[in-house]
Amino acid sequence: MLKLRGVVTLTLESMPSDATHWNTRSMARRTGLSQSAISRIWRAFALRPQRTQSFKLSTDPLFIEKTRDIIGLYMNSPDKAIVLCVDEKSQIQALDHMQPLLPMCPGQVERENS
Repeated sequence: MLKLRGVVTLTLESMPSDATHWNTRSMARRTGLSQSAISRIWRAFALRPQRTQSFKLSTDPLFIEKTRDIIGLYMNSPDKAIVLCVDEKSQIQALDHMQPLLPMCPGQVERENS
């Protein structure tokens, strides 16, 4: 039981010194367990150290106030109100529409936006 807790804690709270994330080999070396034991533990707890999750905090100076307003709408919305959420995909860049469009197929004439 102590080894199991140690594997879960190491996986969630630390990184190996020579890599960006744990794998079964490095965790097995560190804990003295077999790779298959590490794999079983990770599966049992749905741990996937190779998959990173990140969250970027906004630099907006009014971020806290806006967050309170939005959470307030969800937690205590007025009667007969509808609350909608739109997820902005900040990592998708808008296309520059000033450049001509490329031909879609061989032999097709190049087009331009007007």
